[in-house]
Amino acid sequence: MRLETKFCPSDETLKVADGTRIEGYASLFGAPDESGDIVAKGAYAASLKRMGADRRAVKMLWQHDPLQPIGVWDEVREDGRGLWVKGRILDEVAKGREAAALVQAGAIDGLSIGYRTLKSSKTDKGQRLLTELELWEVSLVTFPMLSSARVTAKGDSPDAQTWRDVALALEAARRDLTDR
Repeated sequence: MRLETKFCPSDETLKVADGTRIEGYASLFGAPDESGDIVAKGAYAASLKRMGADRRAVKMLWQHDPLQPIGVWDEVREDGRGLWVKGRILDEVAKGREAAALVQAGAIDGLSIGYRTLKSSKTDKGQRLLTELELWEVSLVTFPMLSSARVTAKGDSPDAQTWRDVALALEAARRDLTDR
């Protein structure tokens, strides 16, 4: 059994009462990582379902070190783009305080997954297409295997995400009108 890692960024960092909230994509479907691996849409579905049924959670680690949990993932789900995560870096943990400070300063912004490959195939370009993965953990890392996997936005208040969502909706509406 080999632990493999992939990386993808998040969209929000936000200080909350019980830690620092972060969110983003830990994995993007169809995007080759530095080793040429590509995760297929739906690759995490069975694993997430099993974990939910067993009441187990995806772990939040620092740099893939199982001895350094730094927080909790409150939400882990697949959507049309990839594996989206939202969680809290815990201030009660010394390494969590360090990680939160580094994320807030922009020194660390990578996300990376730890998993075991259950099913894969080769593409016509010789890349490995990962079709079923057993997800173990999502780590904050310095250098992700998937360069687009990042913690993406930072906020100062619980309303910060709401305002970002409004801004994104307005931008989408502007583009829609411009495209007509």
